[in-house]
Amino acid sequence: MNSALLELLPELLELLFFGLGSVGLSVAGLYIERLALATVESGNAKLGAWIAFMGLMAFYFAYLMSTDKFQPKLAAVRRRLAE
Repeated sequence: MNSALLELLPELLELLFFGLGSVGLSVAGLYIERLALATVESGNAKLGAWIAFMGLMAFYFAYLMSTDKFQPKLAAVRRRLAE
């Protein structure tokens, strides 16, 4: 049992990395979108639109990391734990 968990440790660390990366990008996207809203409210619409686009890119990369990396790795870890 102990050696099985030790063999699974690199995959668990990778799963943790992808999960935290996805959450981190989502939080960054929220912060950037709030900054964009404040920028637009202060009267600088062009800069606010550009900042909002950057926030959307952060959300997009969080989504990609979640769907392309985290979910398949989670499925692989679950399969290995079921064995």
